[in-house]
Amino acid sequence: MTPRQQPQPSEPVVGEAPRLDLVRSWPAGVPTTATMRISDVLAALKAEFPALTHSKLRFLEEQGLVEPVRTPAGYRQYSRAHVERLRYALAQQRDAYLPLRVIKEQLAELDAGLADASTGPHAVQEGVVYAPLRAADRETAASLATDLGVEESFVVALVEGGIVRLDDRGGFDAWARQIVLHASALAEHGVEPRHLRALRTAVDREVGLVEQVVAPSRAKLGRNAKARAEASAVELGESFTQLHAAMLRQSVARLDLG
Repeated sequence: MTPRQQPQPSEPVVGEAPRLDLVRSWPAGVPTTATMRISDVLAALKAEFPALTHSKLRFLEEQGLVEPVRTPAGYRQYSRAHVERLRYALAQQRDAYLPLRVIKEQLAELDAGLADASTGPHAVQEGVVYAPLRAADRETAASLATDLGVEESFVVALVEGGIVRLDDRGGFDAWARQIVLHASALAEHGVEPRHLRALRTAVDREVGLVEQVVAPSRAKLGRNAKARAEASAVELGESFTQLHAAMLRQSVARLDLG
Protein backbone atom coordinates (compact mmCIF):
# COMPACT_ATOMS: atom_id res chain seq x y z
CA MET A 1 0.00 0.00 0.00
CA THR A 2 1.39 3.40 -0.92
CA PRO A 3 1.94 5.56 2.17
CA ARG A 4 -0.64 8.31 2.44
CA GLN A 5 0.86 11.78 2.31
CA GLN A 6 0.35 13.77 5.46
CA PRO A 7 -1.62 16.99 4.91
CA GLN A 8 0.24 20.19 5.56
CA PRO A 9 -0.90 22.26 8.55
CA SER A 10 -3.11 25.16 7.63
CA GLU A 11 -4.05 28.42 9.25
CA PRO A 12 -7.29 28.32 11.30
CA VAL A 13 -10.33 29.60 9.45
CA VAL A 14 -11.82 32.73 10.94
CA GLY A 15 -15.34 32.16 12.24
CA GLU A 16 -14.96 28.45 12.93
CA ALA A 17 -14.51 26.90 16.33
CA PRO A 18 -11.10 25.26 16.92
CA ARG A 19 -10.70 21.63 15.85
CA LEU A 20 -8.49 18.78 16.95
CA ASP A 21 -5.56 17.85 14.74
CA LEU A 22 -7.09 15.00 12.74
CA VAL A 23 -3.67 13.70 11.71
CA ARG A 24 -2.56 13.10 15.28
CA SER A 25 -5.75 12.67 17.26
CA TRP A 26 -7.96 9.64 17.64
CA PRO A 27 -10.82 9.02 16.96
CA ALA A 28 -11.17 9.60 13.24
CA GLY A 29 -14.58 10.30 11.74
CA VAL A 30 -15.95 12.04 14.85
CA PRO A 31 -16.83 15.78 14.87
CA THR A 32 -13.89 17.82 16.17
CA THR A 33 -15.47 21.25 16.46
CA ALA A 34 -15.10 22.36 20.08
CA THR A 35 -18.48 23.77 21.12
CA MET A 36 -19.36 21.79 24.26
CA ARG A 37 -18.99 23.19 27.75
CA ILE A 38 -17.70 21.05 30.59
CA SER A 39 -21.28 20.68 31.83
CA ASP A 40 -22.30 19.36 28.39
CA VAL A 41 -19.53 16.76 28.53
CA LEU A 42 -20.61 15.73 32.00
CA ALA A 43 -24.19 15.32 30.81
CA ALA A 44 -23.07 13.23 27.81
CA LEU A 45 -21.08 10.80 29.97
CA LYS A 46 -23.05 10.77 33.23
CA ALA A 47 -25.30 7.85 32.31
CA GLU A 48 -22.31 5.58 31.65
CA PHE A 49 -20.19 6.94 34.48
CA PRO A 50 -22.50 8.09 37.32
CA ALA A 51 -19.59 9.00 39.60
CA LEU A 52 -18.10 11.41 37.07
CA THR A 53 -17.71 14.99 38.31
CA HIS A 54 -16.41 18.32 37.04
CA SER A 55 -13.34 17.79 39.20
CA LYS A 56 -12.64 14.39 37.61
CA LEU A 57 -12.85 15.90 34.12
CA ARG A 58 -10.40 18.62 35.08
CA PHE A 59 -8.12 16.00 36.64
CA LEU A 60 -8.08 13.96 33.42
CA GLU A 61 -7.12 17.13 31.59
CA GLU A 62 -4.28 17.74 34.06
CA GLN A 63 -3.05 14.19 33.43
CA GLY A 64 -2.87 14.88 29.70
CA LEU A 65 -5.60 12.48 28.58
CA VAL A 66 -7.58 15.22 26.85
CA GLU A 67 -6.80 18.79 25.88
CA PRO A 68 -9.93 20.94 25.64
CA VAL A 69 -9.78 24.18 23.71
CA ARG A 70 -9.61 27.38 25.75
CA THR A 71 -11.69 30.40 24.76
CA PRO A 72 -10.17 33.89 24.96
CA ALA A 73 -11.93 34.21 28.31
CA GLY A 74 -10.29 31.01 29.55
CA TYR A 75 -13.32 28.72 29.45
CA ARG A 76 -12.93 25.08 28.39
CA GLN A 77 -14.63 23.89 25.22
CA TYR A 78 -14.84 20.25 24.13
CA SER A 79 -15.70 18.46 20.89
CA ARG A 80 -17.43 15.12 20.30
CA ALA A 81 -13.96 13.68 19.66
CA HIS A 82 -12.89 14.88 23.12
CA VAL A 83 -15.93 13.12 24.58
CA GLU A 84 -15.01 9.84 22.88
CA ARG A 85 -11.44 10.05 24.20
CA LEU A 86 -12.81 10.62 27.69
CA ARG A 87 -15.29 7.76 27.30
CA TYR A 88 -12.47 5.43 26.28
CA ALA A 89 -10.23 6.54 29.16
CA LEU A 90 -12.98 6.21 31.76
CA ALA A 91 -14.04 2.79 30.46
CA GLN A 92 -10.46 1.50 30.53
CA GLN A 93 -10.03 2.76 34.07
CA ARG A 94 -13.33 1.27 35.24
CA ASP A 95 -13.41 -2.03 33.34
CA ALA A 96 -9.73 -2.91 32.95
CA TYR A 97 -8.50 -1.19 36.14
CA LEU A 98 -5.72 0.44 34.16
CA PRO A 99 -3.74 3.34 35.64
CA LEU A 100 -4.03 6.67 33.86
CA ARG A 101 -0.40 6.45 32.78
CA VAL A 102 -1.12 3.29 30.77
CA ILE A 103 -4.34 4.73 29.34
CA LYS A 104 -2.43 7.81 28.22
CA GLU A 105 0.10 5.56 26.47
CA GLN A 106 -2.74 3.69 24.74
CA LEU A 107 -4.24 6.96 23.50
CA ALA A 108 -0.84 7.99 22.17
CA GLU A 109 -0.63 4.68 20.27
CA LEU A 110 -4.10 5.26 18.85
CA ASP A 111 -3.12 8.77 17.76
CA ALA A 112 -0.07 7.33 16.01
CA GLY A 113 -2.08 4.52 14.40
CA LEU A 114 -0.02 1.89 16.21
CA ALA A 115 -2.70 0.26 18.39
CA ASP A 116 -4.25 -3.06 17.42
CA ALA A 117 -7.69 -4.41 18.24
CA SER A 118 -6.57 -5.70 21.64
CA THR A 119 -5.62 -2.27 22.91
CA GLY A 120 -7.69 -0.09 20.64
CA PRO A 121 -10.85 1.84 21.52
CA HIS A 122 -14.20 0.11 21.68
CA ALA A 123 -17.66 1.15 20.65
CA VAL A 124 -19.62 1.77 23.83
CA GLN A 125 -23.35 2.32 24.13
CA GLU A 126 -25.10 2.56 27.49
CA GLY A 127 -22.08 1.09 29.22
CA VAL A 128 -21.91 -2.00 27.00
CA VAL A 129 -18.66 -2.63 25.11
CA TYR A 130 -19.29 -3.84 21.59
CA ALA A 131 -16.58 -3.96 18.90
CA PRO A 132 -13.00 -2.71 18.76
CA LEU A 133 -12.49 0.39 16.63
CA ARG A 134 -9.21 0.54 14.76
CA ALA A 135 -7.16 3.69 14.49
CA ALA A 136 -6.90 3.13 10.74
CA ASP A 137 -8.99 5.67 8.86
CA ARG A 138 -9.60 3.57 5.76
CA GLU A 139 -10.41 -0.11 5.38
CA THR A 140 -11.60 -2.40 2.62
CA ALA A 141 -14.65 -4.63 2.81
CA ALA A 142 -12.31 -7.62 3.05
CA SER A 143 -10.28 -6.29 5.98
CA LEU A 144 -13.39 -5.14 7.81
CA ALA A 145 -15.05 -8.52 7.31
CA THR A 146 -11.96 -10.35 8.57
CA ASP A 147 -11.68 -8.10 11.60
CA LEU A 148 -15.33 -8.56 12.59
CA GLY A 149 -15.54 -12.24 11.71
CA VAL A 150 -18.15 -11.97 8.95
CA GLU A 151 -18.19 -12.85 5.25
CA GLU A 152 -16.96 -10.18 2.85
CA SER A 153 -20.11 -10.74 0.79
CA PHE A 154 -22.14 -9.73 3.84
CA VAL A 155 -20.33 -6.38 4.09
CA VAL A 156 -20.73 -5.85 0.35
CA ALA A 157 -24.47 -6.58 0.61
CA LEU A 158 -24.80 -3.97 3.36
CA VAL A 159 -23.01 -1.40 1.21
CA GLU A 160 -25.01 -2.21 -1.92
CA GLY A 161 -28.24 -2.04 0.06
CA GLY A 162 -27.39 1.40 1.41
CA ILE A 163 -27.25 0.16 4.99
CA VAL A 164 -23.54 0.98 5.26
CA ARG A 165 -22.34 4.15 3.59
CA LEU A 166 -18.72 4.82 2.77
CA ASP A 167 -17.00 8.00 3.89
CA ASP A 168 -15.76 10.78 1.59
CA ARG A 169 -12.62 8.80 0.78
CA GLY A 170 -14.43 5.56 0.03
CA GLY A 171 -13.50 3.92 3.33
CA PHE A 172 -15.32 2.57 6.37
CA ASP A 173 -15.48 4.81 9.42
CA ALA A 174 -16.13 3.79 13.04
CA TRP A 175 -19.90 4.04 12.57
CA ALA A 176 -19.76 1.68 9.58
CA ARG A 177 -17.98 -0.85 11.74
CA GLN A 178 -20.72 -0.68 14.35
CA ILE A 179 -23.42 -1.04 11.70
CA VAL A 180 -21.77 -4.17 10.29
CA LEU A 181 -21.37 -5.61 13.77
CA HIS A 182 -25.01 -5.09 14.75
CA ALA A 183 -26.27 -6.23 11.35
CA SER A 184 -24.28 -9.45 11.72
CA ALA A 185 -25.93 -10.06 15.10
CA LEU A 186 -29.34 -9.67 13.45
CA ALA A 187 -28.27 -11.98 10.62
CA GLU A 188 -27.80 -14.77 13.15
CA HIS A 189 -31.57 -14.57 13.66
CA GLY A 190 -32.36 -14.58 9.95
CA VAL A 191 -32.54 -10.82 9.43
CA GLU A 192 -30.84 -10.19 6.09
CA PRO A 193 -29.41 -6.90 4.76
CA ARG A 194 -32.44 -6.45 2.48
CA HIS A 195 -34.67 -6.46 5.55
CA LEU A 196 -32.82 -3.44 6.92
CA ARG A 197 -33.61 -1.07 4.07
CA ALA A 198 -36.74 0.17 5.81
CA LEU A 199 -34.60 1.02 8.83
CA ARG A 200 -32.20 3.02 6.64
CA THR A 201 -35.17 4.87 5.14
CA ALA A 202 -36.44 5.75 8.62
CA VAL A 203 -32.99 6.99 9.64
CA ASP A 204 -32.76 9.17 6.53
CA ARG A 205 -36.11 10.72 7.40
CA GLU A 206 -34.91 11.48 10.91
CA VAL A 207 -31.77 13.08 9.51
CA GLY A 208 -34.03 15.17 7.28
CA LEU A 209 -35.84 16.42 10.37
CA VAL A 210 -32.52 17.27 12.00
CA GLU A 211 -31.52 19.27 8.92
CA GLN A 212 -34.81 21.18 9.01
CA VAL A 213 -34.37 22.08 12.66
CA VAL A 214 -30.77 23.26 12.37
CA ALA A 215 -31.22 25.02 9.01
CA PRO A 216 -32.09 28.42 10.57
CA SER A 217 -28.99 28.29 12.77
CA ARG A 218 -26.80 27.24 9.86
CA ALA A 219 -28.10 30.14 7.75
CA LYS A 220 -27.20 32.73 10.37
CA LEU A 221 -24.12 34.84 9.96
CA GLY A 222 -21.66 35.47 12.72
CA ARG A 223 -18.90 33.80 14.58
CA ASN A 224 -19.31 30.08 15.29
CA ALA A 225 -22.75 29.86 13.63
CA LYS A 226 -21.67 26.72 11.79
CA ALA A 227 -20.24 25.23 14.97
CA ARG A 228 -23.46 25.86 16.89
CA ALA A 229 -25.49 24.25 14.11
CA GLU A 230 -23.20 21.21 14.16
CA ALA A 231 -23.52 20.90 17.94
CA SER A 232 -27.31 21.15 17.69
CA ALA A 233 -27.37 18.46 15.01
CA VAL A 234 -25.35 16.09 17.21
CA GLU A 235 -27.65 16.75 20.16
CA LEU A 236 -30.76 16.16 18.07
CA GLY A 237 -29.27 12.97 16.70
CA GLU A 238 -28.67 11.68 20.21
CA SER A 239 -32.25 12.57 21.18
CA PHE A 240 -33.65 10.69 18.18
CA THR A 241 -31.48 7.70 19.09
CA GLN A 242 -32.78 7.60 22.65
CA LEU A 243 -36.38 8.14 21.54
CA HIS A 244 -36.16 5.35 18.97
CA ALA A 245 -34.61 2.98 21.51
CA ALA A 246 -37.29 3.73 24.11
CA MET A 247 -40.15 3.27 21.64
CA LEU A 248 -38.71 0.02 20.30
CA ARG A 249 -38.13 -1.41 23.77
CA GLN A 250 -41.65 -0.46 24.80
CA SER A 251 -43.13 -2.19 21.75
CA VAL A 252 -41.00 -5.32 22.21
CA ALA A 253 -42.00 -5.49 25.87
CA ARG A 254 -45.66 -5.45 24.83
CA LEU A 255 -45.39 -8.27 22.29
CA ASP A 256 -47.91 -11.01 22.89
CA LEU A 257 -45.70 -14.09 22.71
CA GLY A 258 -48.00 -16.36 24.64
